[in-house]
Amino acid sequence: MANFPTELRCRNWKPLWLFDHRTRVVEGDLLGLVGGAVGYRLLSYLSRVSPGNEVTTAYEGRSKMEQLFGLSIWSELSDKSVIDFGCATGMESVEIAQHTNARITGLDIREDALAKARVRASEAGVGDRCQFVTETTEKADVIVRLDAFEHFADPLAMLRLMRGLLKDDACILACFGPTWYHPLGGHGFSIFPYAHLLFTEGALMRWYRDKSGGEARHFGDVRGGLNQLTIREFERIIDQSDFKLERLGAVPIRKLRPVANRLTREFTTSVVRCKLVPRPGH
Repeated sequence: MANFPTELRCRNWKPLWLFDHRTRVVEGDLLGLVGGAVGYRLLSYLSRVSPGNEVTTAYEGRSKMEQLFGLSIWSELSDKSVIDFGCATGMESVEIAQHTNARITGLDIREDALAKARVRASEAGVGDRCQFVTETTEKADVIVRLDAFEHFADPLAMLRLMRGLLKDDACILACFGPTWYHPLGGHGFSIFPYAHLLFTEGALMRWYRDKSGGEARHFGDVRGGLNQLTIREFERIIDQSDFKLERLGAVPIRKLRPVANRLTREFTTSVVRCKLVPRPGH
């Protein structure tokens, strides 16, 4: 299965990506058509012969920050205080420090990951501008968040948490995907394009339990969770939050670029990148 993001915490906060399957981001049932014992047996067979959807090295030898946000990201972060929200082992934190004079706080709940991040920053010679902690009371100019919104159990609650970490004139720079209607929007469940939409959740979960040895019954129960987030739903969540969209870019899948537009974006978008700014008075 794909790697999923870790928990985060600040003062008076509990892990928010942990799912209650009774509350989902997406309203209504899945589009699954093939379920039951037939769906399970078909999945078991296809998973053996399908090339699968494994984690790739798409950013190997390249800057992930530049690939996702463009070269302008460095000037946008220069002279800022930055929170790398869910920093893991600090790869993006260190890269930001190497390209800018920003002051970076890497935030993650896993002490083992933070220890590795501190070593990474020290070896890169930027340890004096990077701190890695499980919680912070400092307010930043920018929060950077990659590969997370499609995993949060409650994205609105996470946005409230982020708002408490930002100054009034600050922003969130986020990039995430694939979203639910992407051909591989089921992440590890997309053993071939749109498999997560073709099969029912019940059949997929039975197959997943056999493969992982876990007890997951819903997408939200798997490690890191999947909330079936669409672009439309993300925009609705932002409308309900303390933020507004200053910009949103639906980056098209390369081969589908000729047919990518507002009407087809749910099915043709590779990743979503955006800038969120606090609403006045919030």
